[in-house]
This record gives sequence, structure tokens and C-alpha cells, in this order.
Amino acid sequence: MERGRLIKLVLLGTAAGAFSGLFGVGGGTVIVPMLIAFLGYSERLATGTSLAAIVLIALFAVITSAFYGSVEWGTGLLLSVPAIAGVLVGTTLQQKVSERLISLVFAVVLVGVAIQMFFF
Repeated sequence: MERGRLIKLVLLGTAAGAFSGLFGVGGGTVIVPMLIAFLGYSERLATGTSLAAIVLIALFAVITSAFYGSVEWGTGLLLSVPAIAGVLVGTTLQQKVSERLISLVFAVVLVGVAIQMFFF
């Protein structure tokens, strides 16, 4: 792997981990846009790659959060069951719509969340 690309991936992974630990986000809000903007990934490839990275990021984040007593296990498990169904639906849908539409919807969601967090 080219050295410049490796450095970008290491920096991106570090940022995603920091955001995951601070805010509970990382994959969709950090990794996907950065893979697209700085490494030329397509929307679908960036999403799948981010999901692969999230597996380990989430594992370490939950272990660390549990160490500090910041995990509501019952709620987390309850959320995971419908989330699995949502992932199956979302992944199937993502393969059927244009990547441009995915990017636009994602941008609207991020802006909406930012506005909500800023004002409420």
C-alpha cells in the first residue's frame, strides 16, 4: 500500500475512534465521508468498508464504556434486535438506489441532526 494512502487511513481511523469514544459516532459520520472525499471511494464501497471497521471500533468502545459504568445493557440489546432488521433493509435499499441519492439523503440527515443538536 502506498505510504500516503496508509497515513491517510491511519489518521482517519484515529479520528473515527476519537469521535466514537466522545460522541458514539464514527463510521457513518467520519469514516464514510472521509473515504469518499480523501481516498476516492464510491459511496457503496465506503459504507461497506466503514461497517467492517465499526465492528472492532464498537467492541473496544463498549468495553471501555462498560469499564466506566456507562452502558445500559438491556437497552443496548433491545436496540440491537430491530437494528439488525434495519441493516438488512438499508443495505438492500442501498444497492438499488443511485449513489448520488444516497449521498444527498445522508447529507440532509447530517445537516438535520446538526440543526437539532444546535437548537435543542
